[in-house]
Amino acid sequence: MDLGIAGKTALVAASSKGLGFGCAEALAAAGVHLVMNARSEGPLRDAAARLRDAHGVDVTEVPADITSDAGRAEVLSAAEDADILVTNAGGPPPGMWHDWEREDFIKALDANMLTPIELMKALLPSMMDKGWGRVVNITSQSVKAPIAVLGLSNSARAGLTGYVAGTARQVAPSGVTINNLLPGIHATDRAIALDSGVSDSQGISIDEAKAQREATIPARRYGTKEEFGAACAFLCSQHAGFIVGQNILLDGGGVNATL
Repeated sequence: MDLGIAGKTALVAASSKGLGFGCAEALAAAGVHLVMNARSEGPLRDAAARLRDAHGVDVTEVPADITSDAGRAEVLSAAEDADILVTNAGGPPPGMWHDWEREDFIKALDANMLTPIELMKALLPSMMDKGWGRVVNITSQSVKAPIAVLGLSNSARAGLTGYVAGTARQVAPSGVTINNLLPGIHATDRAIALDSGVSDSQGISIDEAKAQREATIPARRYGTKEEFGAACAFLCSQHAGFIVGQNILLDGGGVNATL
């Protein structure tokens, strides 16, 4: 399918690896020029070179901490006319309700709620002026079904979801859509970290921890960054203009709900 977005420009946050890279790769395959951001310069430059060479699109990489004012300004200066925004950030560390102090919540809010909001505030006006734009926020299945040990993520991402619910309806008349993608477990570094935690706490191998988690997923496997990226690219396409303010699960059926 021709997504109809060749020649447009996308800012993709946290895109040197994992789900962010999957989204960047799918957009590049559709002919979209990229501004890629991540904190680590080496992996980011390698990822940018791979996509530049494979798909022949323009790729600008900006290594910076996008949660800081200075880092965000640097990224936005390279992407001020972006047509597409994909927000993404690694989830906060797992734990128990009594483990987290105010500072932990502030860090989670900065990364998983306030930074996406600041990026939207910066880029939505130009999208609205052009009469077209796409925003996809990578959140989590925990928005639909809270995960007890991910209380920091549950809280921050739920706040972002509430913000998007209202904002998406306000910008839709200008041809701009905002939607959220809610990943379940995917084969990324985050999965390794979570499985390692289970391995340590239960005294089992990482392979056993993974098999244990896969058994709880109706699809009986982890998702891939490629299929996640394809879903992201579709939401960014010309064909998705009537999808507004939605929270779309990509979890292999893990969340057991009728609606």
